[in-house]
Amino acid sequence: MKAYSYYPGCSLEKMAASYHVSTMEVAQRLGVELKELEDWNCCGATAYFHVDELLAHTLSARNLAIAEKTGLDLVAPCSGCYKNMYFTNAHLKEDPDLAEHINYALQEDDLQFSGSIQVRHLIEVFVRDVGIDEIKKRVSSPLKGLRVAPYYGCQVVRPQKDREDVEHPRFFEDLLSAVGATPTDYPLKLRCCGGSLIVTNRRAALTMVRDLLQNAVDRGAQVIATVCPLCQLNLECYQRHVNREFGTNLSLPILYFTQLLGLAMGIPAKRLGIGTELVAPAFALAR
Repeated sequence: MKAYSYYPGCSLEKMAASYHVSTMEVAQRLGVELKELEDWNCCGATAYFHVDELLAHTLSARNLAIAEKTGLDLVAPCSGCYKNMYFTNAHLKEDPDLAEHINYALQEDDLQFSGSIQVRHLIEVFVRDVGIDEIKKRVSSPLKGLRVAPYYGCQVVRPQKDREDVEHPRFFEDLLSAVGATPTDYPLKLRCCGGSLIVTNRRAALTMVRDLLQNAVDRGAQVIATVCPLCQLNLECYQRHVNREFGTNLSLPILYFTQLLGLAMGIPAKRLGIGTELVAPAFALAR
């Protein structure tokens, strides 16, 4: 069993609890051990980097320094947490002066950043480290006939990291195919969901959500699979608002990719946190 440090982040403790439980269930089936960091703190989310960049990096660096003590690479299921800690790790390795300033602050907690580990997104660990072929072997209840729109969002592949294909990624589609689903190709799969824009410009945020949902529906999707708790929140929770604002009749379930993997592996829906959605995934509840 391969082991990683695990950073759930603030969302997976509350509003995205189903992402956390499905992650742990699927990881166990795939032989991946996720060891939650002790005394982790918020990564600063998206907003704080625009308020105080140095302090935001310090928040992420504290988590990295805790993870370094374990000697294990750090895994984050949230795309925002992943992006923040990935680039803090990269910037501190490239900038000794920045690292010196942040290490001065970390001394208060008896911590030291040295850049000895990597930061990984959960889907990257499943696809690259476990592997598509190994995942296929664990499928006992393939999602035959289910048309799933893979929603990458904007942070899991951007900004570009290790020469990855940010224009035409395929790893999400490959993963869905491995569990028997039919990936739906739709042009807006990399488009931002609006993030926190609903707070400052409601009309613009709802327009972005509407366009994404409508694009997936027009291409025949029965469900959208996401890798990020904020994307899941925006696409599911604001569907009724979109329908009222624009006169649409959208009703598209939004599930985490881990929940779909779990269903394909024969894990009961309830253990994957399925059953409390605002838009019920009837196909999943029938299993």
